[in-house]
Amino acid sequence: MTVRHLLEGATCAAVLCVVGLTSVDVRADVAPLPVVSEAPVLTLSLADAVAAARTRGFDILMAEASVRSAQAGIRLAGQPPNPVLTAGPSRRVDCFSGSCPGAWGMFATLSDQGLIEGAITRKRRLREDVATRALEASRFGRANAERVVVAQTKVQYVQVAAAQARVDLAREVAASLQKSVEVNRVRYPRVIDEGQLARVEQEAMRAAQEVDLALRQLRQEQIDLAVMLGTAGPIPDIAVDRNVLAFHVPEALSPLDKASLFRVAMENRADRKQAVAQVAQAEASVSLAERQRFPDVSLLLQYQQQGTGDSAPSPPTVSVGVGLPLPLFYHQQGEIGRAEAERQSALVMRRRLETAVAADLEAAVNTFATSRRIVERYESALLERAKRARDITQIQFDAGSATLTDLLDAQRSWVQATGGYYTELVNYWTSVFLLEQALGRELVR
Repeated sequence: MTVRHLLEGATCAAVLCVVGLTSVDVRADVAPLPVVSEAPVLTLSLADAVAAARTRGFDILMAEASVRSAQAGIRLAGQPPNPVLTAGPSRRVDCFSGSCPGAWGMFATLSDQGLIEGAITRKRRLREDVATRALEASRFGRANAERVVVAQTKVQYVQVAAAQARVDLAREVAASLQKSVEVNRVRYPRVIDEGQLARVEQEAMRAAQEVDLALRQLRQEQIDLAVMLGTAGPIPDIAVDRNVLAFHVPEALSPLDKASLFRVAMENRADRKQAVAQVAQAEASVSLAERQRFPDVSLLLQYQQQGTGDSAPSPPTVSVGVGLPLPLFYHQQGEIGRAEAERQSALVMRRRLETAVAADLEAAVNTFATSRRIVERYESALLERAKRARDITQIQFDAGSATLTDLLDAQRSWVQATGGYYTELVNYWTSVFLLEQALGRELVR
């Protein structure tokens, strides 16, 4: 999702750079579209957006459901088996053809279903251990989902702020061009010819189209943010704090010490902790599979009698016995082999994840350092010079010493620089939030 939004933001900025104009059309001869209904306006701070994502984000809610399922798994694993009581009447076979004394009797058998054997061999305790490790992994999975969702929410919030800034830029350019149209209509035909007037009008109409495109992009960014926040019902018109775009370097990233950041990432990343917990779960599963080689022994208590009184064919009898499968042909080789394979897979996944942590961090640091230099260059000189060149060319054009082409080129360069600045601000803050995601720790709140 982040990559797609960055590409969309770059595309929007590229349109600004090529056209050089982005604004609203205030011409009276262009009728506005009818408004069917107005969406409610929701003013949202970055902290509010993050809080909403933590409580209503779909990935987080799914991870919480997994945690509850793992909690139920512990109860299931540690639950002692219920004893089984088997009882019923009996009748002597040689009495079916006629009546005879003591023909009817009864029997009852009670089995502990391996309750005592499970406690002695600690099979139930091992099953609880496997389930406990699974719960620990699920909790880290929930924390990892929050890590990703929070970073993505921040990136999307910045996308909305940048889209708002592009709309304002578009409207500013449109207003400037509309004013130029009005001024040049007065100057025609004494100062400018019909071709120059037509060109100014064309640029003004193109600027009006760019305003609509910027508004459309803003609405799409609002929709994407609302989805990330788990908004139900009609999506509101979300107004965000534009100040989040203001450039500054988080204290934790100045100076940029990659070795220190790597240690922080290895200590904090929830997905790495989840991988470690999954290895522990796999090792517990191996121990349980090996312990299952011991047969499941059930203790039996039986009571039976046939008839009553002194003449009963079979007086009341109590028997104690043991029931167990005889391990003659199979010794849990399949379960043990599968558990060992899953342990090996978990070890590989943990090593792979640790490599991915290092790669994520390196990529985020590289993007951050590059974006920081670009934004600093914009703020130190590029923006001011582009604006100064446009203002001077406007004065020269009004005085008659610059051509309309010169003015439009200067205007286009200024819009290109401003649009590029917004794009690089988005890239910079995206790199900061991706660094947060790579570190597993928030840097901006």
